[in-house]
Amino acid sequence: MDDSEDLQINKELFEALMKKDDAKVLDICAGIPKGPLHTVTIHEDTVLHIATYHKKNDLVLSLLKMVPAEDSHKLTWQNKSGSTILHETGTNNKTVGAAREMLRRAPMLLSVINKNGETALFYAVRHGKTKIFKYLHDEVTRRIQGPDLRIFLQRDDKSTILHLAILSRNYWMAYEIAVRHKELMKRKDEDKMTPLQLLSCRQLELCPTNFFVRMIHSLIDPNVEDTSWMLKPLKRLRKKKFACHWATKLITLLVQNDTSWEKTESRLSKNKEKFHQYGKSSSASQQEDIATAFESAMRLPDTPLMLATKHGCTEIVVEILEQYPQAIEHIDQDGRNILHVAILHRNLEVFDYVVSTEYATDRLRGKIDHDANTLLHMVGEEEEDVDADLKGPAYVLQDNMRLFKKVEKLCTTLDRFKLNSRTKTAEQLFYENNNDRRAQAKEWMIENAKNYSVVAVLIATVAFAAEYTVPGGSNQKTGEPVLKEKPLFKFFTIADAMSLSAALTSVIMFLNVITSSYRFKDFEKSLLRKMNAGITMLMISLAMLMVAFAATLILTISGGKKWTDITLYAISFFPVVIFTITYLGIEKIDLSNIYGFFKRKLKRMISHFFNQNPKPTVWYSGQQNTSTHPPSVVI
Repeated sequence: MDDSEDLQINKELFEALMKKDDAKVLDICAGIPKGPLHTVTIHEDTVLHIATYHKKNDLVLSLLKMVPAEDSHKLTWQNKSGSTILHETGTNNKTVGAAREMLRRAPMLLSVINKNGETALFYAVRHGKTKIFKYLHDEVTRRIQGPDLRIFLQRDDKSTILHLAILSRNYWMAYEIAVRHKELMKRKDEDKMTPLQLLSCRQLELCPTNFFVRMIHSLIDPNVEDTSWMLKPLKRLRKKKFACHWATKLITLLVQNDTSWEKTESRLSKNKEKFHQYGKSSSASQQEDIATAFESAMRLPDTPLMLATKHGCTEIVVEILEQYPQAIEHIDQDGRNILHVAILHRNLEVFDYVVSTEYATDRLRGKIDHDANTLLHMVGEEEEDVDADLKGPAYVLQDNMRLFKKVEKLCTTLDRFKLNSRTKTAEQLFYENNNDRRAQAKEWMIENAKNYSVVAVLIATVAFAAEYTVPGGSNQKTGEPVLKEKPLFKFFTIADAMSLSAALTSVIMFLNVITSSYRFKDFEKSLLRKMNAGITMLMISLAMLMVAFAATLILTISGGKKWTDITLYAISFFPVVIFTITYLGIEKIDLSNIYGFFKRKLKRMISHFFNQNPKPTVWYSGQQNTSTHPPSVVI
C-alpha cells in the first residue's frame, strides 16, 4: 500500500472503532496485510490496542483469532510509550477474557515493561482496576517466584504497586497487596515516602455523617459483588462503604508495620526563649535564617503522624496514637509538635483529640518551634487550604478569634509574652496577620447589612399596607373588617403583625451592625450575633408574610367546595413549604452542639450546688493565722 491508501485505511479503521462498528473493523482487518496488528494511530497503537482500550472484549477475541499461530510473537508489539496490548487490558475490568487469551497465545507479554518501567500488572494497579488486577496477579505469582518477582512489584523509580494502589484510592487492592507482599509496607519511593505517608497525604472520604444516610449505610453489605439489583444511590453508598471498610483495615495494617514515627527531631529548640526584643544582633539572626533556608532545601518527608495532621486524616492520627501513644511527642523538622501542626493547618479534630489526653497536653503545651513560636503564635499563622469551605471573612475571623481564646486557655501564662524569632508576641502576630481580614470582614458585613436592610424595609412596607387594606374590606358604617368573625382572619392579622414586627426588628439589628466599631473583640461574639439575629428576624418576617398572603387568598377566593378549597390551600401554602425546606436546608442547626452546650451548663450547675469536697488551702506567707477570719493572700 502507498501512503495515501494507508491513511485512508487508518481513517476508516479509527472511525469504525470510535463508532463501535465491530463488523466493519473485522472486515477491514481481513483485507489488509497486517490485519489486527496494523498500526492505526500516530502513537503506533495497533487495532488490538484501541479495541482493548475501548473495552471491546468480544471484538478483541475475534481479532486475536485472525492472527496466525506462527505470528503470535508479533502480539508483543509495543507502541511509542512501550505499552503492549496486555497493558491496555489494565485500563478496564471488561477485558479479562481477552487478557487470558493473549497470555495463552503469547506468555511473554506478562513480563514486558513499558517506558515507565511498568508491567501489565503495574498498569492495572495504577488504574485501580480490581478484576484485571486479580487475574494478572494470580498469573504472576503462579509463574514467577524469587528475585524475578521484583520487576512486577517495583518500578525503576522505586515506586511499588502498593504506592500506586494507594494513589489510585483502591483500598481493597492496597490491603491485598500489603498482606501478600509484606515487605512493600516499608519500601520508600524516590521521594523517600512510605505507603503510609502517601495515605496520610490526602483526606479520606470515609463513613457518612448524615443520620439518615448512616442508617441506610449500616444495612448495606459492602462486599456484595452482584449490584445489578441495586438502584444508583444504593450502588454509590455500597461503593463508599466498601472503600470505608477497606481503608480502615488498611490504616490499621500499615500503622502496625510502619514505625517511621520513631524518627523524630531533637526537642531542643534552636531558639532561646525571649520575653523582650533586646539582645542578639541582627547579623546573627540573618545567619540563622540562611541556615534554616539551607535546611528547608534539603527537607525530607514528614512522618505519617504529621502528614495526617496536616491533611486532615484524623483516622490515621487516632490509629497511630492508639497503637503507639508515645508517638505524640514527635517533633518535625521545624521543631513543631502535633499541636503546632494541628493549629497551623486548622485541623481542630486532631487538636481536640490530643487535648483530651491531659498528660500529653501538659508535655506539649509549653513547647516552641525552631522559630520560637508557641502554640499561640500558630493561631496567628495559617496555611491555605484549597479544599476548605469558602466562608465570609467575618466568620473566618470569628473562628480565628475563638481558636485564639481556646489555645490561650491551654497555654501557660508566660506563653502570652514570649517573642518569636521576629520579636513578635502571639497577640501581635495575630493582630498583624488578621488586620487585612478585619478590613475585608467590615466591608463584607456592611454591604450585607445594607442589602438585608433594603429587603426588610420592603417587607415592612408591604406588611404595613396589608394591615390597613384587610381582605374583604371594611364596613362603611362601623369601619370594622367584614370578615372579622372568620378564624382565618385572625390568622391573617397575627401573621401580618408578626411580619411587620420582625421586619422592623431586623432593620434595627442591621443598622446596629452598620454603625458598630468593628474592633477585633467585636468579631468574636457581638457582631455576628447581631447579624445572625437580623437574618433570622428577616426570615421570620418573610415566612409570616407568605402565611398572611395564603390566608388572604383563601379568605377572598374560597368558594366553599371541598376540592377547590383543598387546591387553593395547597397553592397558597406552597411558597411557605418551599421556603421552610430551603431555609432550613441552608441554615442547619447542629442539635448535637446545642445538646452538648446545655449538658455542660447543667453539669456545672450541679457541681456548684452539690459539690461537698473541701476547698484547697490558700498558700500564703507569714505566720499561720489561727483566727476565724481567712488569711490575706500575698500575690
